[in-house]
Amino acid sequence: MTDTIAAIATPQGTGGMAVIRISGTDAISRADEIFRPVRGKKPSEMEGYTCAYGHIFRDGERLDDVVLTVFRAPHSYTGEDVVEISCHGGRYLTEQILRTVFCEDVRLAQPGEFTKRAFLAGKLSLTQAEAVADLIAASGENAMKAARSLRDGATFRRIHACSETLLMLLSDLAVWADYPDEDIPAVDGDTLAARLEALLDEMRTLLSTYDYGRILREGLHTAIVGKPNVGKSTLFNALSGYERSIVTDIAGTTRDVVEESIRVGGVMLRLSDTAGVRDTDEQIERIGVERSWQYLEQADLVLAVFDTSRLLDEEDQKLLARLPLERTICICNKSDLAKAWEPETLGFSDSIEISAKTGDRLPKLEQAVERFCARRAVPAEDGLIANERQRSCLMQAIDAVQEGLDALRMGLAYDAVTVSLDAAEDALLQLTGERITERVADTVFERFCVGK
Repeated sequence: MTDTIAAIATPQGTGGMAVIRISGTDAISRADEIFRPVRGKKPSEMEGYTCAYGHIFRDGERLDDVVLTVFRAPHSYTGEDVVEISCHGGRYLTEQILRTVFCEDVRLAQPGEFTKRAFLAGKLSLTQAEAVADLIAASGENAMKAARSLRDGATFRRIHACSETLLMLLSDLAVWADYPDEDIPAVDGDTLAARLEALLDEMRTLLSTYDYGRILREGLHTAIVGKPNVGKSTLFNALSGYERSIVTDIAGTTRDVVEESIRVGGVMLRLSDTAGVRDTDEQIERIGVERSWQYLEQADLVLAVFDTSRLLDEEDQKLLARLPLERTICICNKSDLAKAWEPETLGFSDSIEISAKTGDRLPKLEQAVERFCARRAVPAEDGLIANERQRSCLMQAIDAVQEGLDALRMGLAYDAVTVSLDAAEDALLQLTGERITERVADTVFERFCVGK
């Protein structure tokens, strides 16, 4: 890339300061034209990683006093010459300085274009580049740690190790096939099968981290379910911190799903308050009940709410029969009232007694959610699959290796095994970005914010 790009790198709006980033061959020369140092050298005379205090001018008019930082290629984020202008954070002022930067040789950066240039310059692998977006979007401590680990290359190292194993196997097969008259040991089928099985185990282990990676990125899809009037909406409001759902004594008040995002510990919960599950002839309510069952089946976590002040009835039993026990926390609500039954009788491993109305013991629920997440956590420092693109590439590689192993076990020629392993290697190289089309790269970076 030879053109020079610029954008505001800090969030739009009013703040104490803002940063405007310029990258490309004309970045420093353009800075010379609009920046006047109070004393010292102009940008073209500055060394990399140095700053200067001065003023931005446009048509002879001083716009603002700023601190200008120079990064010399290739020792910059993008691998190009980079200039960053730190100015006062007024929205209008920042936009005026950015317009001053623009000229025939400097254009507005597209979303993610700075990071895309870092990727194309070999500064980042594709998985590391994707981690930059995840780090920006991190909604909790665990998500931030995972994104930082990806940014440091943990996933790339694991995928690269699998790729190296495949290359070694392909090399052995190629040498044995191409030089049959040489004194080269024949490829042993049993040894090859064992190595492919070990490779499959490693790739499947990595694939199993996807669900946790998705939870860190998107949040834990959490459905609050129960029959009418057990306190679902009251619990939803208590967790949300304000009255998001309507609460009345009338059964069936909640007709549709109400959603809100909250943070519990280091994880974001995407809460869904669902309609009370019961048999009903009322058409609109029946649609809401059907959606409740769908949310129950699809949720990462189910908060099943029961009323301990009333005996369990047939509707409670129907709910109990359909609950996914491994994904459910039992909420025994209305602990401020006399008990009609004991929570232990339901047999849940995680059963919490609370009063959603008074807020009593809500921290116990938060602790239960944290335990639930901890049981599913994987060490972020070991690398994990963070998005659907990575998952798809890894699944293609696994399917191809399995295909090669099946061909080997069926006694097919090694050429058939080689074709499958070539496909697996190609999928892994697409995952890391070492072999990727421009269209895929554009799709990855277009989800970034402008300025990054």
